[in-house]
Amino acid sequence: MKLPPAPDPGAIPLHIVPADGLAAWREALPPAQAAWAAALGFEAGLGEIVVLPGPDGAPAAAAVGWGKPAARARERFHLAAAAAKLPAGRYALVDKPADLDAEIEALGWLLAGYRFERYRAPKEPRRLAELVAPAGVDAARVERLAAASALAQDLINTPARDMGPAALEEAARALAGRHGADFAVVSGPELDAGFPMIAAVGAAAVEPPRLLDLAWGRTDAPKVTLVGKGVCFDTGGLDIKPAASMGLMKKDMGGAATALALADMIMGLGLDLRLRVLIPAVENAISGAAMRPGDILPSRKGLTVEINNTDAEGRLVLADALALAEEDGPALIVSLATLTGAARVALGPDVPAFFTDDEALAEALARQSRAQADPLWRLPFWDPYEPLIEPGIADLDNAPGGGMAGAITAALFLRRFVTATPYLHVDIYGWTPVARPARPKGGACQAARAILAVLEERFCSTT
Repeated sequence: MKLPPAPDPGAIPLHIVPADGLAAWREALPPAQAAWAAALGFEAGLGEIVVLPGPDGAPAAAAVGWGKPAARARERFHLAAAAAKLPAGRYALVDKPADLDAEIEALGWLLAGYRFERYRAPKEPRRLAELVAPAGVDAARVERLAAASALAQDLINTPARDMGPAALEEAARALAGRHGADFAVVSGPELDAGFPMIAAVGAAAVEPPRLLDLAWGRTDAPKVTLVGKGVCFDTGGLDIKPAASMGLMKKDMGGAATALALADMIMGLGLDLRLRVLIPAVENAISGAAMRPGDILPSRKGLTVEINNTDAEGRLVLADALALAEEDGPALIVSLATLTGAARVALGPDVPAFFTDDEALAEALARQSRAQADPLWRLPFWDPYEPLIEPGIADLDNAPGGGMAGAITAALFLRRFVTATPYLHVDIYGWTPVARPARPKGGACQAARAILAVLEERFCSTT
């Protein structure tokens, strides 16, 4: 995933043509090329392309339709739709509309080239259209973001047979090695003693549970801790899921994959942060050792939790990791998790929900989600729902009855384990169900780029 550097004299000129600029664009073309575009029916619809031949019949230029504002508002990464249609070659933007964000479109172009090919060989070598780095675009940064997104996609797309807790540990260890980060693993008796809920959730699995701990950066830089849900497969436990609900559970470690992708961005870009990444890596399986409905578990923080649904396990492993995260006194804690179906019912697969009590952080994240084409939407830590997570027999209930406000009650549960630190929780889906521009069907890296921009603005700005 590369953006060839500019200038590139051999690159094919690429025109971006809005629907309302079609007539002017045609008039500026040589008559033969204008006739060619008209004969092929090029109307500058969003994502539409036309390749203009030169005297020798080879491509002399190409155009991509920019459509109308209403069409652009309904999609992201508009050039990515064209990238797959253009003949192989190198292309350079020669003009662009005022509302085209060259960095976002260059990123989309790279994201569109992602393929998951671990389990089958390509049918034929793929020759892709390449985009020369547009003027003013930091090509190295865009390439880093695309590569990190691909890391998350690869991890999520890999089936649980090959992406269990041990494999997730190896992926995190490899990332730490690439960036010179410290890496540690808590498992066995130490996990049982210090992280009882992580241990309980993973107790039934063949691969034992563990807590992955990555640390990087100057020790006196601003501390940011990412906590990613690493449930490598979720059967639902004894409250077993139906087959239709279990089919995508390889993606239940999407929070961990996203945390690692965000860490890859932070370390690869050299942000001046003290970064820590905590990943409880478990499989929620079924055996005689499985936790049972009605069990009451202790937690690292000292709170007790009644288990009213063994399929609400993600918040349990996150809670122990969040308690550890706060002990280190960071400036910000971020949790990322494929946590609730309720968030998907409310916002669909494209828009993760986020929760925070920090108004400045909420405003910055909403703004950057738009600027980075990485959508997020705020839901509230709604205090009047706190009684719903208090069962009476224990401090907390992991699965309140009633079926309402599931994303909010899960977020409130997590907030109980972060009491004195600015906290952001993001409930992601981690999956693209239908292929879209720059987003092939399968694992999806969501929220990482928006959070990265907020971290740069909040902790690394020099202005």
